[in-house]
Amino acid sequence: MIRAEFYRDSSDKLRGFRITGHAGLAVYGQDIACASVSSAVMLTANTITEAFGLKAEAKVKENEIYLRLELDENGDGDRLLLGLLTHLYFISDEFQGRIKITFTEV
Repeated sequence: MIRAEFYRDSSDKLRGFRITGHAGLAVYGQDIACASVSSAVMLTANTITEAFGLKAEAKVKENEIYLRLELDENGDGDRLLLGLLTHLYFISDEFQGRIKITFTEV
């Protein structure tokens, strides 16, 4: 199962995420659910850090990606993360029982 943990602050703004796991629909490298999630996550992370130049701590390990905004004065990061969250809900609907989305207050 893919686990998507989103971090939000006390004002309900999204501050980051940690994505781990494998959907288990097919072998590694051929799983369309994993590919969908990976692509969406990498697009979001690269948009936050490269296109928008927002300060964030980002770590990529085997089977895990973590991103936490350090500063988000104008709310761009929150909106980009909301887009990722929304997309993951759509993917979750398509691949029932393969993605678990949770929230942690930071």
